[in-house]
Amino acid sequence: MQLKLPAGFRPDETMQLRLSDLEIPEASEIPEGETKPVRHRGRKAHRASLRSRLSRLAAILRTRLAPVVARLAPAVIFLTPYVRKLRPMYPRPGRTDWRRWIPSWRQSVGGVLAAVGLSGMFLVVAYATTDIPSNLNTYATQQDNVYFWSDGTPMARTGWVQRQAMPLKDIPEDVRWAVLAAENQSFYSDPGISVKGIGRALYRTVGQGDTEGGSTITQQYVKNVYLTQNQTVSRKFTEAMISLKLDNKMSKDKILEGYLNTSWFGRGTYGLQRASQAYYGKDVSQLNASQGAFLASLLKGAGLYDPTLSKANHARAVARWSWILDRMVKIGKLSPAERAKYKTFPEPLKQSKTYDTGKQSDYLVELATQYAKKTAHISDKDFDLGGYQIYTTFDRKRETELTDAVNKARKDAQKKNADTAKTAHYGASSVASDGRILAVYGGPDHRTQGYNDSNSTTVPAGSAFEPFVYAAALEHGVTKTRGRPPTSVTPDTLYDGNDGVPITTPEGPYWDRSGKKVAAHNDGKKSYGQISLRQALAQSVNTPFMQLGMDTGLTTVRKTAEDAGLLSSSFGAQVPALSLGNATPSALRMASAYGTFDAGGVHTEPYSVRRITRNGAAVALERPEPTRAMSRTTASEVTDALTDSFGFAHPTAAKTAGTEVAGKTGTTQDDTAAWYVGTAKSVSTAVVVYRIDLGKSLEPLPLKGVSGTPVTDVPYGIWSRAMTPLG
Repeated sequence: MQLKLPAGFRPDETMQLRLSDLEIPEASEIPEGETKPVRHRGRKAHRASLRSRLSRLAAILRTRLAPVVARLAPAVIFLTPYVRKLRPMYPRPGRTDWRRWIPSWRQSVGGVLAAVGLSGMFLVVAYATTDIPSNLNTYATQQDNVYFWSDGTPMARTGWVQRQAMPLKDIPEDVRWAVLAAENQSFYSDPGISVKGIGRALYRTVGQGDTEGGSTITQQYVKNVYLTQNQTVSRKFTEAMISLKLDNKMSKDKILEGYLNTSWFGRGTYGLQRASQAYYGKDVSQLNASQGAFLASLLKGAGLYDPTLSKANHARAVARWSWILDRMVKIGKLSPAERAKYKTFPEPLKQSKTYDTGKQSDYLVELATQYAKKTAHISDKDFDLGGYQIYTTFDRKRETELTDAVNKARKDAQKKNADTAKTAHYGASSVASDGRILAVYGGPDHRTQGYNDSNSTTVPAGSAFEPFVYAAALEHGVTKTRGRPPTSVTPDTLYDGNDGVPITTPEGPYWDRSGKKVAAHNDGKKSYGQISLRQALAQSVNTPFMQLGMDTGLTTVRKTAEDAGLLSSSFGAQVPALSLGNATPSALRMASAYGTFDAGGVHTEPYSVRRITRNGAAVALERPEPTRAMSRTTASEVTDALTDSFGFAHPTAAKTAGTEVAGKTGTTQDDTAAWYVGTAKSVSTAVVVYRIDLGKSLEPLPLKGVSGTPVTDVPYGIWSRAMTPLG
């Protein structure tokens, strides 16, 4: 075997050669024929080598530590006698019997001090190494979205968790102190933990295998939002460390706010806001000290203190409620005079208000959600996190009346002809003249029919479209000779009301694509002779409006209808039939457009949400601005004609109405839809009845009596019951 010297090494140079610089070949690299070295190392040689290494290490330590030892020498000399006395000597000399085994008082004091010192060091290290988690528990931050009727009462909620966070400023001070009196009266002065409470809880957990509270509000908040609910020693220790650190970094008000918004109150609710709604049917801002004291009692265990669950619960709840109020007096947060006012236990609702989701409420929620996301620019992700309060424009009373009216019509149809009733659809909507959507009927049940009949664009408007033709002509005039300026028309302008009148243009007859002259027809092919436009609208005579649309210009008619509120997407081919309602607007849009006439020609886009907040803070919401669709004169003349129409078709109802009521029927030539649209007291309601077999196609079917006799009887019946009283 040959040793390989480092490159550049020459015997005549003075240099140190380290063993690590040598390249010693592995045993496998020794050529055949050479003898492999065998190391024989005796025990004495091994010990000598070890002693040598230890000696070198000791020498190095002496050199390095010499300055430190020199500095500590005086202290060591001073403490040596005392340390020797503390040194345990067992059995102790100079003692007899069992006393020989008892440590001296110096040894006892030394042991206690050592234990305290080590414990202190441990706590300091634990505090320094414990971090406040950056991510809250998902369940602790998720909330539901709550929808309210126009009167401010809850309508529906969405989301998996019944929680609504509220700013501390919106929670009455008496309610806050009721919770503090019950749970942690020293909250504003303690360091975030209770040593006595932790000791008691640890004793119960370790000593008796049971668990017990003893936590401050800060600790309970930490447990709610950062940790699990497991009752273990390690979890309690971590809870205490985080609580101490959180108390130093977060204000007491913020901690209290978080606690009140994440605590469990029973009935499936988290937080005071949802608890207030569940037990008293109102917002937390409306609670008094007595009601707050009851809700505070639930924090000790809703299953034991909800008085509606059992007589024993009721007795416990009353006792704790009274104790909390007395405690508020004791700590100076409630005067004796105020306490004297609360002698009667504030009985909560027997059961929390449930929301009728799945039926009409879901159609309302769907409309409000779409509008809220669009106009407040809320992403799906943010909306799903919850915490929004959506205050809608829906009127609870009108919604009930409209729904009841449709349900009655549906039941009557089922009695007369169950087969046709199965495919009958009823769409209805009430819209105020200022754009507020007050009520809708979307279908029998949102769970079985997600298809919203009030907002669908499926069937033609028919003769209910004629007021827009009338308005366009009054506003813009007509042109019967090409190249000449339009001439004005008035409600008294006469048009041919006979059946089968051919439609003309300035160049002559209007021919369709098949090469046939297009003619207009009335319902029942009835002829009326020369008739004024106002009278034609009142009596729903079709032929004058088909020609009037051509004279006004179909583009102008369409624009007038769109300005009034119909969507451009609902219009089909721009042919003479446009004037007879080949457009397919929804009931909601028809109600909105008729409301434009009632509003003096000013149109406001229909909206379903008037205000949005998130955890009490206002969310910016784009509100529709009113726009001028037509002159006030034109709108007034259309309204007058519609008033005549209502009086002509329903003279008895017109006499009993205390104010002017305007309305019109709508029929289609192929009998696939029946409408009634009318306005009373600045509210416009549109009702449409049609048949579609959704299991087969979206093609409308003949009504076959579903809409009544005459064909608009059922739509008008629904409309009149929903609008009662008309006066």
